Amino acid sequence: MSQRFHRIAFVASPTPDARAAAAALMRRYDHVTPEDADVVVALGGDGLTLQVLHRFMDQAKPIYGMNRGTVGFLMNEFREDGLLERLERAERSVIHPLFMETHDTEGRRHEARAINEVSMLRQTHQTAKLKIAVDGQVRLPELIADGLLVATPAGSTAYNLSVGGPILPLDAQLLALTPISAFRPRRWRGALLPNFARIRIEVLDAEHRPVAAVADHTEFRRVCTVETWLDQATDLVLLHDPGHSLDERILREQFG
Repeated sequence: MSQRFHRIAFVASPTPDARAAAAALMRRYDHVTPEDADVVVALGGDGLTLQVLHRFMDQAKPIYGMNRGTVGFLMNEFREDGLLERLERAERSVIHPLFMETHDTEGRRHEARAINEVSMLRQTHQTAKLKIAVDGQVRLPELIADGLLVATPAGSTAYNLSVGGPILPLDAQLLALTPISAFRPRRWRGALLPNFARIRIEVLDAEHRPVAAVADHTEFRRVCTVETWLDQATDLVLLHDPGHSLDERILREQFG
């Protein structure tokens, strides 16, 4: 049987546990730099996995995470033994990022990609006022809230779930549009949109009620408009041990 991966790289978060785990694995297994690898083993938490996915966004380089962090939703269990065999048996999950394009009050254009969510957050004590359009049609003329987010299925169990948004199966052809502490309309809980939808959010009174736009960990402040859509041309590959795929983890999350 042919070997799936010939060149392995190890990347660790700066915590002592992660660094120690990386050192132990590098003593046991041949390894190369991440740029030269055909699979990257990430040692840390979900934040590190997101960083590595962003780092190799345009290369579709498979990422196999092992948990040396806190939550580890995207990670596999850490073990030193049997890494090569685990990589051979690992199952692939392919996800796509959101593309975000935004303009700020100075007229500057910015862009970024998000694996979990694109969010808009008020910058001061005043609530944000937002107008929401989907595929060119205004669906909500005014949302008064702390903010709003658009989440992918892979990101639906992160910030989206914390603010009361729905959990989406990984293969759902949907995006979650979820308000953050909505004041008006008070009963609006968000919407499920097809994953080909193009969402445009306009900040009303951007000068006096400033809003920041965030794509995962990339933030732009004092924005006027944000447009976001799923970048279906970009594939991101996560590897998981059999029985621990993202689909299975999302299903488990819905049953506590």
